[in-house]
Formats: sequence, C-alpha cells, structure tokens
Amino acid sequence: MAFAESWHVRSRARECAATQRAFTDGEPIITALFPDPDSSGYLRRDFCEEGWQDRAAESGKPFSFWKTNFTAPSNEQQQSVAERLSAEELLTRLCEEDEDHTENTRYILAVMLERQKLLRETDQQRTPNGILRVYEHRKTGEVFIVKDPDIALSEVQAVQDEVFILLEQNGRIATPAEPKVEISAQFGSDGLSQSP
Repeated sequence: MAFAESWHVRSRARECAATQRAFTDGEPIITALFPDPDSSGYLRRDFCEEGWQDRAAESGKPFSFWKTNFTAPSNEQQQSVAERLSAEELLTRLCEEDEDHTENTRYILAVMLERQKLLRETDQQRTPNGILRVYEHRKTGEVFIVKDPDIALSEVQAVQDEVFILLEQNGRIATPAEPKVEISAQFGSDGLSQSP
C-alpha cells in the first residue's frame, strides 16, 4: 500500500472522547491525531482538559496534538450558488482523492486558506517522506494533513495558475478539444469528386 501524503480528517467532536461530556462553546479542548491501525490514515479524538489528563494509557501516543477552543456549530452553513466549489471544498476533495499529481496544488490551497485565516497550522511532523503539516479549520474543526512538497520558487507561479484554473473550472481541468480534421475535395460540374 502506498504511503498517503495528505488526509482529510473528520470535524471536531461535540463531546470528550474520554468522559463523553458535551463541550461548551468556547471551552478549551485538546485535539489529538492517532495512527489508525486499520488504514494508513489517522483517527481524530477531542478531549476536555480533564479527559486529556486522565485518558487511558492504551490510547497510545498521538501523532500530533494541540490545544484549541471548541466552537459550537452554527446554522449559517448555507452557501450561495456562486460559491458552489470553494477552495475549502476543492482541498477536501483533493485530499480524499489523494492523487500524486495534486500534491503541490493541495499544499498551495492549504497555504491560501491559512492566509485567509480559515485554516491554522497546528503542528508539523517530519517523516521519512518529508514534512507533514497539520491544519485545522478555525470554524468547523476539520483537520487536513498535507505534505509540504518543498516547491521551488520557479514553480510557484505555475502551481498557483493551476489552482486558479481548478477553482474557475469547478475543480476539474478541462480536457483539450479534439482537433478538427478538414476534408477538402474538388467537385466537378456533375458533383462528383475529381482528382487535383
């Protein structure tokens, strides 16, 4: 099985993984990512501060963890038709598809969303395959693990152009049109083809 380079991890839970107590809006919580024994991905668990301190030893050592504040979900999830495919949705889809050729695009999207203050980098881990950056969505708590492809400065503009094309094309790269083949024939006065 190939080592995946990015993941989309579910949104934050509404209750503590250790105590099952519901979080309150604004409460400090600890989010932790643990290796998933059934796949090459990660499992997310959210803990209240007491639950984090008292969690069972069998929960294992987390791959990454950070402290954040719980934000209660809002009902303003409605998006306009013009925003049908946002950079967030494109990043989510590309992480789920996990195609090698979109590695640079995923990284640029994550950095773009971080600059827009939608994602925040919570951790980075060095692995044998490079640096994995852990981003958390500020509102929903979704986690994205994206490989830093160490893009050369000379390649940045081309990757940015690809991202903008994907956003304009609703997440798909347009396939080039089939070239038109022109067939010309000379016709005589009787309507039949004649050799030149």
